[in-house]
Amino acid sequence: MDEITNDIRADFEPDWTRRHLWNRSYSEARVPNVPTMLLELLSHQNFADMRYGLDPAFRFTVSRSIYKGMLKFIAAQYDREYVVQPLPIQKFSTEFSGDTEVELKWENTFDDKEPTANPDKYIVYTRIGDNDFDNGFLVSQDHVKMSIEKDKLYSFKVTAVNEGGESFPSEILSVYRNSKEKGTVLIVNGFTRTSAPFSFASTDSMAGFVGREDNGIPYISEHHFIGQMHEYRRSIPWMDDDAAGFGDSDANYETTAIAGNTFDYPALHGKGFVEAGYSFVSTSAMAVEHRNVLLNNNYSIVDWILGKQREWPVARGVMIAEHKTFTKAHQQIITEYCNNGGNMIVSGAFVGTDLWDNQFADDADRKWAESTLKYKWRNNYGGVTGRVKSVASPFQSLTGDFNYYNRLNSESYVVENPDAIEPVDDNAFTVYRYTENNLSAGTFYKGDKYSTCILGFPIESVKDESKRNELIKGIVSAMEE
Repeated sequence: MDEITNDIRADFEPDWTRRHLWNRSYSEARVPNVPTMLLELLSHQNFADMRYGLDPAFRFTVSRSIYKGMLKFIAAQYDREYVVQPLPIQKFSTEFSGDTEVELKWENTFDDKEPTANPDKYIVYTRIGDNDFDNGFLVSQDHVKMSIEKDKLYSFKVTAVNEGGESFPSEILSVYRNSKEKGTVLIVNGFTRTSAPFSFASTDSMAGFVGREDNGIPYISEHHFIGQMHEYRRSIPWMDDDAAGFGDSDANYETTAIAGNTFDYPALHGKGFVEAGYSFVSTSAMAVEHRNVLLNNNYSIVDWILGKQREWPVARGVMIAEHKTFTKAHQQIITEYCNNGGNMIVSGAFVGTDLWDNQFADDADRKWAESTLKYKWRNNYGGVTGRVKSVASPFQSLTGDFNYYNRLNSESYVVENPDAIEPVDDNAFTVYRYTENNLSAGTFYKGDKYSTCILGFPIESVKDESKRNELIKGIVSAMEE
C-alpha cells in the first residue's frame, strides 16, 4: 500500500486516497496454500478511477509499485538486500559509423524513487528483415558498434539489466545501407504517446469516454476493450448486465484485440526510402532534442514520425501534460536544419491540432509551423472514410489514392480524426485531399533552400505496404526535382 499510494501521488494524483489495511478471514486469502494478499485498487463503477485505470502509463506505474512492494516485503521478512529492476532506456539512436557498421547509443533512465534500479549491463536484440528478434547479447556500456551487410534491413531494441531483472524493451530503431544509395535519410520516431481514451466530466450529471473524439493509444495492444461507451448519464442505475446503467457500452469488440503503439515504425517508413534509392538510420526524438543526434548535412531528408502524438493530460490534468508534437527545442533544431538546406517530411494525425487547437500551445508554436514548415491548421476532423487522394499540383510524382486505418482493429492503431491542414506560402501547395470532402490532407513546400511535406494522416497508418512505399517515393521524387 505504501508503494502504490506514494507512486500514484508522485506521478498522477496528489490527492489519491489511502484506505484502511484489513486483516480478515476472506476465503480467497485463507484457502490457498501460499501467503496471499488481496489488493483492491480501482472500481469500474467509479468514473474518476477509470480515467486513470484505462491509462497505460498508470497501469505500468501501479504494476511496478506492486512488484516493488512484494520485493521489499520479502526482503525485509528475510533481512536481505534488494535490487529493483531498471526502467527502460532513453535517448536511443543509431548512426552509421562506417560503410558497413552502425553505432547504437542510449542512456540509462534514472529512477528517482529507487536508487537501486540502476542497470549494470544492457542486452541488445537484433532483427533482420521481417524475421523475429534474436536472443540478444550482453554489453557493459551504453553504446555498441555492430557490423551490418548492405541491402539488408536491421532493427534493434535494448533492455537494461541488473541483479533485480531486465527492464521493459526500448522502442525499436532500424537501419539500412543501400548499395546504390543516393543519400541517407534520418527517421525520427516522435510517436511516444500511450493514453486512455478522451474523457469528459462537464457536469454532475454527465461524464464518460468518447472514442469518436480519440480512442487513446494502448501500449502494444489492448485485450479488454469490448465497445464504445453509450450511457453518459450518471443517474442511470445498473438494472442487469444488458442494461448496466452509467458507463454501459457496446459489445461488438469483445473478441478483438485493439492495436496500439508498437514503437516499431522506422522500419515501415524505411522500406519506402529504400525503394526510392536511399539508405536510412533512425533515432528517438528525445535524442534529437538533447542533441545526441545532430540534424546536419549528413541527412538529405529527415522523416519525422508523429503518429497520434499530441500534448495530452492524464485524467483531471493535475500533472504536466506530455507528448507534445514539437517541443521548443525540436522547433529550434528543425529550423536550423531547414535553413541549412535540409528537407523535412512530417506526418501525424494531430500535426496541426496539437499546435493550434490545444490549450497547451501558444502563438509561437503556430508561427513556427507557418514560417518553417509552411503549413497551418484548418480543423481536426479532416476525414471519416479513411481515404486520401492526390490532386493536381506542380509535383508530378505526387500521385495515387491511399486508405488509412480509420476504425479500431488488430493490425494498426486507429486514426479517428486526421487533421485538415493548408499550405502557407506562395511556394506551398495542397497535394493530397480527403476523398469525401476535399479538405486538404497534405501540403508540399518547395523553396530555394529546402522542401517540406506535411501530412495530416500518419504514413504508417496507410493500409497497404506498396501504397506506403508509393507515397514515400513520390514525396522523395518531388524533393529531388
